[in-house]
Amino acid sequence: MAETPWWRRECFAARVPYLAARGAALRAVRHYFEAEGFVEVDTPALQISPGLEPHLRAFATTLDEPGAGPRPFFLHTSPEFAMKKLLAAGVPKLFQLAHAFRNGERGAIHHPEFTLLEWYRAGATYRELMADCERLLTEVLAAAGGTRYSWQGRVADPRRPWQRETIAGVFAERCGIDLLATAPDPEQPNLTLLAQAAKPLGIAPHPGDDWEDLFFRIFLERIEPTLGIGAPTILADYPIAMAALAHAKPDDPRVAERFEVYVAGLELANGFSELTDAAEQRRRFERDRAKKRARYSEAYPVDEDFLAALESMPPSAGVALGVDRLIMLAAGASRIDDVLWSPVA
Repeated sequence: MAETPWWRRECFAARVPYLAARGAALRAVRHYFEAEGFVEVDTPALQISPGLEPHLRAFATTLDEPGAGPRPFFLHTSPEFAMKKLLAAGVPKLFQLAHAFRNGERGAIHHPEFTLLEWYRAGATYRELMADCERLLTEVLAAAGGTRYSWQGRVADPRRPWQRETIAGVFAERCGIDLLATAPDPEQPNLTLLAQAAKPLGIAPHPGDDWEDLFFRIFLERIEPTLGIGAPTILADYPIAMAALAHAKPDDPRVAERFEVYVAGLELANGFSELTDAAEQRRRFERDRAKKRARYSEAYPVDEDFLAALESMPPSAGVALGVDRLIMLAAGASRIDDVLWSPVA
């Protein structure tokens, strides 16, 4: 028997309280950034390059302009490139509630079209954005009428002191692994070294895996479920090979000024101090394109206009936060579809 359509009144009625929380949360987001002096922007979803993270899959389309002929375009996986061009244009503080698109992702915590909150501060580092996240999550929860975030029986209260961890620290504490020692060349982490370190855990690489695949297998099994319990966790200082758009820490170039926010065992946000060296950014893009081509037999184009804009972009920091996940946790919903007005059919 076919599943009952979501728009049937008896099905939609169960969503109504979650959608009320969604409206309150979005109003709280806008209130926070307006009070902080940010400008709300709206950039196109159609882009020359959808983003170059090796494991993200985009939706391709064709722009057919009269007199110019067809050109390949993509729905963006994030508004990042366009927003950084606005930083280069002189907008010092900006935020956007954007629809973003990622192919091959659907489940309780993924949706192919989703709402991404992204914001940037010129003249800031990732530390200022960590503070933004702490204040924002507290205000959103209060606006949505909740007292704590919850997911699969785990809870987090953003009013409590947030936990601050580093990637190297959690691998050492939870797994007994010296993660940075498995990357003697920070740009090319060593799978064999990580596999040896993970052997006591009973976690081994699969055929065709690279260092990052094994990293995530360890992380998802042993570390992520422990993060953001009781209070949110800020997990910082990722290996430089996992931060293509972030700059290295001045006192430890093996790691980048990148952080993620975890709430009740679920990732909500990813932010970093922005790399503004166009030549270095091009080198990292080409590295990631080669990795994607080797694994998936395809690679997305580089946005040359973005690299040109980096020459004028001030020192900045930015973060992207999954709005639907945030609302899901604030409202106590069990899946992302519950907090969407209309899911992709």
